[in-house]
Amino acid sequence: MTNDPDLPIPGGTTWQREVAIAASMLAFGLLALPFAVFVVGQRMLGEYGEGAGALDLAESIWLDLASLRLSAWLLVLSPYLTVQLARAVRRIWRRRV
Repeated sequence: MTNDPDLPIPGGTTWQREVAIAASMLAFGLLALPFAVFVVGQRMLGEYGEGAGALDLAESIWLDLASLRLSAWLLVLSPYLTVQLARAVRRIWRRRV
């Protein structure tokens, strides 16, 4: 069995696999990434705000998503966009070799 994302998986189709990857990366971007940003930001920059915690940052990001702010959408979609970028680089690399 190969690890190629373009090959269909047993019992599923390519688009089903893509939807599963997109959904899991979106869930990660919505739920885990804001907390990771909080922890890294707290260690690198200091406190987020007076008495503000990880949930406050997550809520701020979620509200920015609802307000259609580009920065919030890029943050949340960044895991999926990273997967797509890695796939594109892999395809280009394979064509050259």
